[in-house]
Amino acid sequence: MKLSVIVVNNNAGTLLRQALNSLIYACKNIDYELIIVDDASTDHSMELLQDQYPDITLICNKASQGTGRANNQAIDRASGEYILLVSADTICGKDSLQKACAFMDEHPDTGGLSVRMLSPQGRFLPESIHGLDKTWATFLRLIGFARHLSKTRLYDRNRKDWVEEFQISEIDILSSDFMLLRRSALNEAGLFDERFLMYGHNIDLSYRIRLAGFKNYYFPKTYIINYERQQIPKFSWSYIKYFYGAMIIFAVKYLIRLPQIKVDGIPALFQHSYEVKG
Repeated sequence: MKLSVIVVNNNAGTLLRQALNSLIYACKNIDYELIIVDDASTDHSMELLQDQYPDITLICNKASQGTGRANNQAIDRASGEYILLVSADTICGKDSLQKACAFMDEHPDTGGLSVRMLSPQGRFLPESIHGLDKTWATFLRLIGFARHLSKTRLYDRNRKDWVEEFQISEIDILSSDFMLLRRSALNEAGLFDERFLMYGHNIDLSYRIRLAGFKNYYFPKTYIINYERQQIPKFSWSYIKYFYGAMIIFAVKYLIRLPQIKVDGIPALFQHSYEVKG
């Protein structure tokens, strides 16, 4: 099978149906499968999907598992050479998937790919290129991790030699709204770190794909429309906990090297990356 399309849904409602209709149309000339993971929605959207889309593979979580784990659930079921992770608030262009897969075919060193993203009003979304919002960019600069992201605009975003909207270029971080991944790259880099419940999962995986020897690309020869739906109110405690909690996990994972302490019955929160010898 050429392509496995994965959508994680959490109360996306009408937007999800629009996304699925556009994805199915875009896949009409591709050997594909469509996998939906419903992460404990309460809007009855899954009941409608089962009637309207009988050919999809549906995974229903009774309790929320978080974005990383939900994606991993679907990837474990997927059989495609390429795996597309796309958000439920996205409308895919009619030839977006064919063009993106063709680029991956022509560039076997590509581990992941993101495309040009537009708002419903047609405004270009700069997250298409660097995969980060300003808060994450500032955080990565402050902790000194930016030196590992030489292909990402974390400093002077107005420099003329940086990637432009219509220029194909290698990038560091893939957008979480559209991540087309090569299965063999995932086999080398590993799946999502499930500690990233809602944010930061794409940053961590994108970095590990590059560590595995593959390249990530921004491909603007096609587009998606993204509604930028905010699942959690931005100033709520849940948002603060998940958003800034992801930053703490990222910093500890890559900047702090601690020996692993094993206690029976308690899983280690942060896995060490080396062995401590007595």
